[in-house]
Amino acid sequence: MSASRALLPLALLAALALAPLAAFAEKPIEQEMTPDEFKAAGLDKLSAEELARLNTWLGRKIETATSTAAKEAKKKVEDENRGFFNFGSSEPVVSKIVGPFKGFAKGREYTLENGQLWRQTDGASLVGVKLDNPEVRINPSIAGNAWYLAVKGYNTRAKVERVK
Repeated sequence: MSASRALLPLALLAALALAPLAAFAEKPIEQEMTPDEFKAAGLDKLSAEELARLNTWLGRKIETATSTAAKEAKKKVEDENRGFFNFGSSEPVVSKIVGPFKGFAKGREYTLENGQLWRQTDGASLVGVKLDNPEVRINPSIAGNAWYLAVKGYNTRAKVERVK
């Protein structure tokens, strides 16, 4: 399944969650409030022009909030799923390995401080290395959905896949 197809259900869910805000932006405030709420807020004292300006301002605020929430939700989905899908970003995942690092070996798993778990899928080796909590960078490949882990200070890279 492509990344865009995998994100489609998440995008629909976000749109449904934000739909009430968008609908509210289309209705004037006097239709959203009960007559008692409208009067209690003192809005019944506004002229028709003042009420129209208030509705315009509220519409802009809600539109801005909806747009911001949608962007933040998209970023959160992408950040949490980096490594499972390639979102077209060439930005690496930068973190530290939790605990000791004893070199590369096929099948070895690496837990990062950011909570991600990666497994080495190739035969790259880095023997004789013993480090505690080393900084790592995991870069996506130029094409496809391959990822490569490199430990700071070493040139060897291991092909990895995200497990969690």
